[in-house]
Amino acid sequence: KLKIRTNADTPTDARVARKFGAEGIGLCRTEHMFFEGDRIISVREMILADNTAGRACALEKLLPMQRGDFEAIFEVMDGLPVTVRLLDPPLHEFLPHDVASQKEMAEVMKVPLETVKNKVTSLHEFNPMLGHRGCRLGVTYPEIYDMQVRAILEAACRVKKRGIRVVPEIMIPLVGVVREFTILKDRMQKVAETVFSAEGTKVSFMIGTMIEIPRAALVADHIAESAEFFSFGTNDLTQMTFGYSRDDAAMFLNEYLRQGILEKDPFQSIDEEGVGQLIRVGIEKGRSVRKDLKTGICGEHGGDPASVKFCHRVGMNYVSCSPYRVPIARL
Repeated sequence: KLKIRTNADTPTDARVARKFGAEGIGLCRTEHMFFEGDRIISVREMILADNTAGRACALEKLLPMQRGDFEAIFEVMDGLPVTVRLLDPPLHEFLPHDVASQKEMAEVMKVPLETVKNKVTSLHEFNPMLGHRGCRLGVTYPEIYDMQVRAILEAACRVKKRGIRVVPEIMIPLVGVVREFTILKDRMQKVAETVFSAEGTKVSFMIGTMIEIPRAALVADHIAESAEFFSFGTNDLTQMTFGYSRDDAAMFLNEYLRQGILEKDPFQSIDEEGVGQLIRVGIEKGRSVRKDLKTGICGEHGGDPASVKFCHRVGMNYVSCSPYRVPIARL
């Protein structure tokens, strides 16, 4: 009953996962594509821009690159679903933080070093995990998501014309308030109409969200009125439910496990009592208004045997994990 998908951001990863028996991509992280080759220059140009026109100019350079990536991934996954997550990390992650790299960036971008330093300072966040990222970027800089949706759907149309079946699922990350989702979905549908008109063909696609904020699980019935699928981002959901930073928890987790405060590392295996309760609530509430709501997980828990069994018990449609964990998940 349970489908096994993979987390893959490149055609190579997708190919490896298919050989291992993956039945689709449950998480394609678009930001990983931004670091390839010279793309980071256009990304930084977009970040340095002071206005919408400047950002749009830089994004126009990124568009064909992202479109090419999606075409290649759709070809590999021929006929299988591909869930693409729109940009998630905060913008400061794309900028250099040491002076030598900042100087290099200033030279490449032909701007004063101070301009780069000021932008890095202005984007600094005390708690980036809870900061200006995910759908919050899409709301404040909608042109970023416009470009990504256009790239996904143009790629889908072009691959379809070559006789390959495409099943795109576009995922909005970090939604916690229904209005975040509906504003972005409305905009995405307008982009889709423009693309289909220009390409002279249409593709069926779904728009859904990642449930990774506890509030989203609690208001899942309202979100499901607009969202066509849920993917539980259990890495972030675990962080926010426990209040543990995944990057820093190693400093005390071993002691917690030794003293029996925790039976297992919640980042390795789903905490069924707490995080699992939110997942159950999210699925039940979501399906109370949309009976055919597709649900899955895309956190690394998708390759943990105990977590896979839990996902089956709560009625998920699929789990998604990294390519080399697909055989474990299947078993």
